[in-house]
Amino acid sequence: MKSNIEIIEIGKQVIRHEANAIKLLEQCIDNDFAKAVEVIYNSKGRVIITGIGKSANISQKIVATLNSTGTPAVFMHAADAIHGDLGIVQENDVVVCISKSGNTPEIKVLLPLIKMRDNKLIAIVSNTDSFLAKQSDFVLKAHIEDEACPNNLAPTSSTTAQLVMGDALAIALLDYRKFSSEDFAKHHPGGSLGKKLYLRVSDLFSENEKPYVYEEDSIEKVILEITTKRLGATAVVSQSNAILGVITDGDLRRMLYSGKESKGLIAKDVMSINPKVIKANELAAKAFNLMEKNSITQLIVVSGEGYVGMIHIHDILKEGIV
Repeated sequence: MKSNIEIIEIGKQVIRHEANAIKLLEQCIDNDFAKAVEVIYNSKGRVIITGIGKSANISQKIVATLNSTGTPAVFMHAADAIHGDLGIVQENDVVVCISKSGNTPEIKVLLPLIKMRDNKLIAIVSNTDSFLAKQSDFVLKAHIEDEACPNNLAPTSSTTAQLVMGDALAIALLDYRKFSSEDFAKHHPGGSLGKKLYLRVSDLFSENEKPYVYEEDSIEKVILEITTKRLGATAVVSQSNAILGVITDGDLRRMLYSGKESKGLIAKDVMSINPKVIKANELAAKAFNLMEKNSITQLIVVSGEGYVGMIHIHDILKEGIV
């Protein structure tokens, strides 16, 4: 029976082992990697990724990453391919084959069939002397010395290396095609990630009241505006709707704590000038970051016509963006 200390050390050893393997992987990024990126980018078809065993599992994850970052990709299991699924591969598609050894029987049957179709073939492989490496147009070396498994059997470091090489390929393509956060949002419309990338201030603040006073308005009116509009603040605007300042409930508390006589005070006596503002068409995530950076809970929203409303941090939090 192993102690907790021994179990913890095993976990740490695995992480160290795989981290070292990935660190060495950086040396494997070469001209073949660059050419593979160019071939995929210039292709008029899709990326077909194939593998068998644990490499097939890694292939599916890389397919998902490519699709989500603007490179159309399809998974094809190597064993199924030689039993009918080879029809997935169409003219102009680029095939990426993933294997540690590069010598499995299914791979040896599949590759000549792909070569007959004249599709470009990219290997992600550890054994660079393998059948797969020799048959491929470009070889991405996911080389490891040994597995993290103490018996050097269970795919651990090898599948991690394959996954990281796939990520490197996907991100290089993302950068090559100048794939923006707006593009990313089109592929991720659901959940908190999607909301971060498409939900805008204008989608949220319009549900709120629009608190405002003029600079000559009494402090009593300021208190009433903040209280009834329930956003914890009010904008101070000119007759032309330009922003002059802001008054928060914190400003009112500080005024009372100071002992200053409130009778006769008007809005401009209490307001803070140069308040933080945000444009209505900005992302809600940006509004949250601005609030967090300045330790405030609301922002004045502006557009071409000046002051249009106010957004509160709770408007963003309830959407689950952060």
